[in-house]
Order: sequence, then structure tokens, then C-alpha cells
Amino acid sequence: MAEKLLEISNLHAGAADREIIKGVSLTVHKGEVHVILGPNGSGKSTLMNVIMGHPGYKVTEGSIFFDGRDISALKTFERAREGIFLSFQTPEEIPGITVENMLRTAKQAVTGKFQRIFAFRKELKAMMEELKIDPSYSERDLNVGFSGGEKKRNEILQLLMLNPKLALLDETDSGLDVDAVQIVSAGIRKFHNENNACLIITHNTRILEKLQVDRVHVLMQGRIVEEGGPELIDRISRNGFGQLAVP
Repeated sequence: MAEKLLEISNLHAGAADREIIKGVSLTVHKGEVHVILGPNGSGKSTLMNVIMGHPGYKVTEGSIFFDGRDISALKTFERAREGIFLSFQTPEEIPGITVENMLRTAKQAVTGKFQRIFAFRKELKAMMEELKIDPSYSERDLNVGFSGGEKKRNEILQLLMLNPKLALLDETDSGLDVDAVQIVSAGIRKFHNENNACLIITHNTRILEKLQVDRVHVLMQGRIVEEGGPELIDRISRNGFGQLAVP
């Protein structure tokens, strides 16, 4: 059995005195791809934000262990340094900070190593070309004026450049056309190996077609109501979520 990377136990969390996550437990091992499915408003994005340590959410019970360490008290930037990456459902535009400067600064912060400018630019250009991103976009302000697809591909660019241990992908495929989904899926496949893991929220199973999915969790009303292998994705696609009972 591969080593545990993420272990969540009886997690309760919410915001503004409202409980959203109601006793979630799941374990992700190195080398695995896990998928979270569920209807809108079921708590999927909240769960991702809580794992990442978003200050807008409060954990009231349970624990989050990452790579053998309890990270429940760590701030967001500290969790990023530990090797957790969150791809946003709706990436923010940040005027005044270029794509290159953001990535170089982030990589230095995460790795603790100075990034030599020419070597970094060479790596960045190669990654951008692979994701079919115009290399000139490295000089543009982060996500400013980018289309929805360009923003999502830029998220995958960040994933590949930062190379975390755990990728939390929150509907990275939403709003993408068929070609863009294939590019994003290929980027995730390039990232994934036996030493890292992916936890993916999606409503579009096309992004999963070329990924080896190990475990599927169905989240409804803040609880995991069913778990299984990739065959559960097909069942949900055919019959919807209404077939499942919420405890």
C-alpha cells in the first residue's frame, strides 16, 4: 500500500456560524487520483478551501493530516510550502503582477531556493508552449484580460511549474471547449506521478477520460454519501444524484 498523503478525519467546518462540512473523512495515498462529485451547493468547494486553510472557513471538529503532519493549525501559505496546491474554480485577476513574476516568486517561496532568471524563463516558456499558451502572456498581468479557457490553462501552468505534492483541482475544466479540456487533461496527466496525488472536483467527466481514477467520493449536503471506484462516475452520469440517499 502506498504511503498516505492526505488524511481527513471527521471534519466539520463552515462559515458565518453555518456548518457546511458535516463529518467528512477520506484518505488519499501517494500516486492516487480521487474525484469528488456532488450537486451544486453540496460543499465541494468549501472542502477544498478548508484543506487549503482559507481563513474564511472555520474548522469546528476533526483533523487534517498531510504527509504525516497535522496541518489543522497551519496558515494557507504554510500549507502551500508543505506541498498543497489549489486551482481555483474562478481564477482571480491580479493587476500589477505579471504571470512570470508571480510564478517565480511563488516557486522561490515554496521551494526555498533562488530561481535563476534565465533557467526559470526557459522552463516557463517550454511549459507554456506545451499548454498552447502564447509565451508573451508571461509578461501580462496575471489573468487580466484572459479568456476563461486561458485562465484555466494558466492554473495548470502554475501546477506544473510549482510541482506540489497534492493538487486540489476545483472544476478546472468548467467552461472549457473540447480542445481546451484535452489540453488541461494532458497537463494534469503530465503532472501526476507515483509521488504526488490529485483531488479533483468536476461536473464534466471528459477531463477524467485519460486519467487513472482510483477513488470517487459523492458529497451531498456536506456529507460523503457514497464512495467507490471509477464505475461510480458512470452510474452518476446515467442516473444522477437523486438515486442516492442523504443520511
